[in-house]
Amino acid sequence: MSRVCELTGKKAMVGNNVSHAMNKTRRTFDANLMKKRFYIPSEDKWVTLKVSTSALKTINKIGIEAMLKEARAKGFYK
Repeated sequence: MSRVCELTGKKAMVGNNVSHAMNKTRRTFDANLMKKRFYIPSEDKWVTLKVSTSALKTINKIGIEAMLKEARAKGFYK
């Protein structure tokens, strides 16, 4: 499975490693993802999602129901 947040769509970015001599080589910045289990009260079930840590902070702030609603509107979660 790819390293993409299932709620926000965050994925790896590309950039450069820059040495002290200013030599540049390509590298990837992976998203900070965690596998987390959430309880959805409206559906009365547990779901396991691969979410970014920034999405976890948002879930703690607004709740999993609101976050899923936003993700469905943006097309990230079915």
